Amino acid sequence: MDSRAVTALLPRLRRYARALAGDRAAADDLVQDTLERAWARLHTWHTGRDLGAWLLSIMHNLRVDQLRGQRLNTVPWNETLDDMPSRPTQADGIELEDLEHALAQLPEEQRAVLLLVALEGMRYAEVADTLGIPLGTVMSRLSRGRERLRLILDGQPPAAGTLRMIK
Repeated sequence: MDSRAVTALLPRLRRYARALAGDRAAADDLVQDTLERAWARLHTWHTGRDLGAWLLSIMHNLRVDQLRGQRLNTVPWNETLDDMPSRPTQADGIELEDLEHALAQLPEEQRAVLLLVALEGMRYAEVADTLGIPLGTVMSRLSRGRERLRLILDGQPPAAGTLRMIK
């Protein structure tokens, strides 16, 4: 693992960590924990494998572990806006606040897939490999996440997770 390659990936790791964790300090801790775990498990990385996907996978697993280990404490949505880049108009700032608030309401698994596809520009197969889930699960979580996000942004309460029996 080349230190220059890891350094080049830091902005990507920080961006994804910020989207997952919600604030700068928690995101920085998540990036540091990710790099520490990667270093400790360097023997599991194969030279031909995408380093970015491997590190994002470690980060995702760490975040899942954090959520399992503690009660989910979310940062109020308006406290995370100080560090977010935004265009100078007031309407754009409101749209960013609405989007951040809506993203925070998505279930963690839908938000992770949506962020990797939309924010990181990863292909579905890369997301599946990164999160360790089947390709079909990536597509269904992305579809459900987009629909739920659309409903939230339209001011409609998202439908409760009802299951339909298909015979």
